[in-house]
Amino acid sequence: ANRLELAQKEKDEIEIIRNYLPEQLTEKELSALINEIIKEVNAESVKDMGKVMGVLKPKITGKADAGIASGLVKKLLS
Repeated sequence: ANRLELAQKEKDEIEIIRNYLPEQLTEKELSALINEIIKEVNAESVKDMGKVMGVLKPKITGKADAGIASGLVKKLLS
């Protein structure tokens, strides 16, 4: 409805909220962490995805999306 002032208000609110959220891991950092865990648990295939995710989830809580992490684990184990 061409209410640019409302859109700007919401963008400003998002920035304020982001200041209180924990910093998110980059994809590169997340991949490095996943690779470390894969070596740690001796994961060799997608069948070992549960082992990797079990160790990974507590380490990324609040720092990365579990869905994205799961996709990266699957990709790295394939």
